[in-house]
Amino acid sequence: MRHTALRTLQLLAACVAVLAVSGHATAAPAATRRFDHLTTGYELDGRHRDLRCESCHVDAVFRDTPRDCATCHAKGTRINALPKGSSHILSTERCAACHSTSAFAPATRFDHAETPGSCTSCHNGVQTEGKPPGHIATLASCETCHKTSAWLPAAFDHGSLTTNCASCHDGVRTAGRGSTHIATTSSCESCHRSSAWRPVTRVDHSQVTGSCASCHNGTVAAGRSASHIPGDSDCASCHSTSAWIPASFSHSGVSGSCSSCHDGIRAGGRHDTHIASTASCESCHTVSAWSPVIRVDHNQVTGSCYSCHNSSIAAGKPAGHVASDTTCGACHTTSAWTPASFSHDGIASGCASCHNGTLATGRSPTHVATTSDCASCHTTGAWRPATRVDHTQVTGSCFSCHNGSVASGKGSAHVATSNACDTCHTTNGWIPARVDHSQVIGSCSNCHNGLRATGKPTSHITTTAECDSCHATLSWLPALFSHSGVTSGCSSCHNGSSATGKPAGHMTTARECGHCHSTTAWSPLAFRHGSAEYPGDHRGALDCVACHTSNSDQATWRAPAWRPDCAGCHASRFKPDPHTKYTNPQKVLYSVAELKDCSGACHVYRDSSLTTIVTRRSGPEHRVTDEDFD
Repeated sequence: MRHTALRTLQLLAACVAVLAVSGHATAAPAATRRFDHLTTGYELDGRHRDLRCESCHVDAVFRDTPRDCATCHAKGTRINALPKGSSHILSTERCAACHSTSAFAPATRFDHAETPGSCTSCHNGVQTEGKPPGHIATLASCETCHKTSAWLPAAFDHGSLTTNCASCHDGVRTAGRGSTHIATTSSCESCHRSSAWRPVTRVDHSQVTGSCASCHNGTVAAGRSASHIPGDSDCASCHSTSAWIPASFSHSGVSGSCSSCHDGIRAGGRHDTHIASTASCESCHTVSAWSPVIRVDHNQVTGSCYSCHNSSIAAGKPAGHVASDTTCGACHTTSAWTPASFSHDGIASGCASCHNGTLATGRSPTHVATTSDCASCHTTGAWRPATRVDHTQVTGSCFSCHNGSVASGKGSAHVATSNACDTCHTTNGWIPARVDHSQVIGSCSNCHNGLRATGKPTSHITTTAECDSCHATLSWLPALFSHSGVTSGCSSCHNGSSATGKPAGHMTTARECGHCHSTTAWSPLAFRHGSAEYPGDHRGALDCVACHTSNSDQATWRAPAWRPDCAGCHASRFKPDPHTKYTNPQKVLYSVAELKDCSGACHVYRDSSLTTIVTRRSGPEHRVTDEDFD
């Protein structure tokens, strides 16, 4: 028992000696450093050896003092040791994985396993080394190619690149095109894969800058075969980059005639069913294809017309052809079937006797409705163009022809009308025209807008109404005027010039006519007093000038001081005697100012205190509806 107490006193003495030293970072005097901290199982090393005991054992609490870094080096702990700074990289709380107790910086090593952030959160060129200036352009994270042990070697992945191949494969930064590579652009990816240069996936000829023969020479790539026709033209003259065949053979540069090759041996010649002709192929055919032929040069044909134009080899006489022999050249030329040199001389009958659709061509189904007198419009030289149109022979309506398809119809600027052209126009000419308003479909203003036809003159009253609201189609005047649709005030017309205005004795006012008058007649007046000062209609039949003595729309107040009360006009008629106010100590009468509205109370009081009413007169004693004050 005494031994235990002695031991406790010794420990307390040692603690007091330790706690007596103040300051966190000041080394303790040699005289107080007698305690071997290793006996606690936690060795003090580095900067920890120089700290005062109370830096960790706060408030002399020794038991359960934290031993891991993060428990002390964190914000808000009891120990309150220096925490990770705001610029510290994202990491776990295992400080010892990178730092020593000697100093936070520099870190003794870097354990990437303790950093949960991405590579670029540190390797950004600010906190630590980032991509150098010569690094390839990429948006991929570092670990896509690199390891945490070293930058090199790197396992390169092309899948994350944002630039083209040549930005790296330039022969300097990494392998580029070899000296034997064909002449091309720098678009490697057009032919190669990112996994290996060879074999190429395809040859994109649009990227080749050299000539065809620079590759297709039989060494680098397939060249012309032994059976190829002789020539010095570039491959592209006939072939495409898609395939050798089919080829678009170019005859340019060939100096011989067609038949020198197209003789049926060296190249395809005339077949057995070819028409009888000379050997001048180019007279009818083109170098691009045998058929269709661009023309038939009849000068090269050795047979008769009918030997071809027999409806088998070439077009023959149609079913409606006039009866004739097979001598086509009697009427037709080799240029065209029509016009034919047919002579109508000696024909005594009318056109329709032949041109009836049976013996010779008659009127087509689309021909305008007419009589059978062909000669009225056509000549014997050709059906078209017609020399004239004789409207006396036309049996249909104007619109059956003048519909914009058979013949010219109404233009885009034509007024909206029915299709009865002859109601306005004659057969001699479209203009001049007589306008039949009964055929007009649109409104008046569609035409009478000052552009197509006469519109409203500058002095016309302002209105949005259509013309026919007032005017007839026979003449502008006389007009049946309708006020509906008039958008301006009355006075814009009723000014004494455009229309009847105010007479000489009219009351002076700036109000619009419609304030008192209606559009049907000037009188009777429909005026109603709307002023807040107007007391109401008087029972007596007062003339306007009784109040408006200056013939103005502003009333003349005889006693302006009492305006707008009754006394404003009737102050001169006020009779004090009947209006007793009180009688004690002497009789006092009401004044005009006190009874100016005439309709209020005027009680008779006992005395000047006005506290006791002798006679009640609550009013209204006088009214505007009463023609007298009594």
